[in-house]
Amino acid sequence: MKNLAKLKVLIPVLFIFVNSQSVFAQSKADIFDGKTPITWLGLDYTQAKFFLSHTSSFKVPEASTSEMVQTYIPAWNYLFMIQQKKFNVAKAVHRATVGYALSVTEKVNRGITKDFIDTNPADFNTLTEQNISDLVKNYDFQGNTGIGMLFFIEGMSKETETEGAWVTFVDMKTNTLLFTKYLTDKTAGMGFRNNWADATFKMLLQIGADYDQWAK
Repeated sequence: MKNLAKLKVLIPVLFIFVNSQSVFAQSKADIFDGKTPITWLGLDYTQAKFFLSHTSSFKVPEASTSEMVQTYIPAWNYLFMIQQKKFNVAKAVHRATVGYALSVTEKVNRGITKDFIDTNPADFNTLTEQNISDLVKNYDFQGNTGIGMLFFIEGMSKETETEGAWVTFVDMKTNTLLFTKYLTDKTAGMGFRNNWADATFKMLLQIGADYDQWAK
């Protein structure tokens, strides 16, 4: 009888716990609900490959691992802080404001040791949605919760002046992929930093224009 009484008490408690967990879990619908906060995590270059122009007779020292990791990747991410009116993440996701937690991608980018140069144009876009989901499962969101947004930069082609990236939304508490979309856009701008930053900027414009369609 005592065990039965304990069970009767335990069942309602478990019910409340399970339902509270579901209440706090994020969903794809929350991404497109303007009332749900979103945190911008930055640009992840761990999957990035840089393709030199076949017609170019010179090498690009800026694309070396050390230059990319120490100089350009931090610079591209920093633009989202110092030029928020231009790199307007909030406007892209139809919010008044977004949070910022760039330390999340800063950590993974600092750990890059691979050579960025790739000589096979067919490698420009080889990732799949499942690959992105697997990356998210093992990501360190540093205690942040709610919906996080980041770009997984995949391809940077000097030959076609094109950048490709996976725009990705995640539930940071459960390391769950909520939604990802592959985008490409053309580069423009003076200098190595500005040239590739322009493509990222145009992707933000794409997101803003297509956001409502993505919700369907």
